[in-house]
Amino acid sequence: MYNDRKERESDMDRKFDRKIVLEDGQEFYGYGFGSRAEKVCEVVFNTSMVGYQEVVSDLSYTDQMVVMTYPLIGNYGIADEDFESKSTSLGGLVVREYNDLPSNFRCTQTLSETMEEYDVPGIEGIDTRKLTKYIRENGCPMGLICDADKPVADAVAQIKATPLPTDSVAKVSTKKKWHSRTVKHRFNVVVVDFGTRLSIVRVLNAIGCNVTVVPWNTTAEDILALKPNGIFLSDGPGNPTDVPDAVELVKQLRGKCPVCGEGLGHQLIAIACGAKIEKLPFGHRGSNHPVRILSTGKIEIVSQNHGYTVTKDSLAGTGLVITHENVLDGTVEGLENEDYKMFSTQYHPEEKAIHDKGFFDRFIEYMSK
Repeated sequence: MYNDRKERESDMDRKFDRKIVLEDGQEFYGYGFGSRAEKVCEVVFNTSMVGYQEVVSDLSYTDQMVVMTYPLIGNYGIADEDFESKSTSLGGLVVREYNDLPSNFRCTQTLSETMEEYDVPGIEGIDTRKLTKYIRENGCPMGLICDADKPVADAVAQIKATPLPTDSVAKVSTKKKWHSRTVKHRFNVVVVDFGTRLSIVRVLNAIGCNVTVVPWNTTAEDILALKPNGIFLSDGPGNPTDVPDAVELVKQLRGKCPVCGEGLGHQLIAIACGAKIEKLPFGHRGSNHPVRILSTGKIEIVSQNHGYTVTKDSLAGTGLVITHENVLDGTVEGLENEDYKMFSTQYHPEEKAIHDKGFFDRFIEYMSK
């Protein structure tokens, strides 16, 4: 371990040019890649061993600085067809070692080039284990990524003067309706876009659904005028209580046709039915989270990205039944109300097929009826 900044700089034979400053004044020095922008963000960690492109392009990470616990990032570059959105709104990326010479034959850009294009700052060379341990023990702090010579007092003052954003959904949602059709379709599905991933649209197309993606603030009347067989409430960034209009939308759609939700959509369904949400100490972010299917006892390893959860003791009287739970901390991972033909998952359902009436099989079953 290095005792101070000068010792690390001497050993690596180059001078630190960037740093992360946390709200309590702690500093982590490293080397910049991507954009040179200064950004204040909530600092979170992700435990995935692969999939950094999906993290960078996942709109649920809007205005968050993501610490990757896997030590080598950038080694397979960026492939155009693997993007999860049409842009990126990530606040920043923190890695132990960045590789700027990708070897994947599908690579169309380096990670740094993509981040520079979308004005996302990155920093490498810091002790990501130490920073991750700090987050696990203290919760997700606000932090600033900036030049290494910025006075720490100025950085802390800048952090304290920057509030958590409450308009993340409005920022990332599509601004106009768009369509994704497939041949020999069986169903018409409306996706309410709170920050949806394109992989969700691709899976819906693959199971025979024509998809219409609409802005997050589309009225229930306009959605039902599209005559959907089912409605999908997408994942998205931020605190679900920041979008009360979306909660009201779910209340108006409930019982009109099958409704399923994922991530933020799952939380909105819970709130609309009367349940409560609480913030997790450091969230669930990564592709290696164990989830138990309560009907069978089987466990699946799934991908997740969320900082809030539905509280179990608030579900009484809501009509919602818990279908899945997290093995590590017992938090709610799935809900269902058969009377309303409404169900949801906290994890990413398209990442792995779930046994015993999987997520999309259940959606098809409800729409077929």
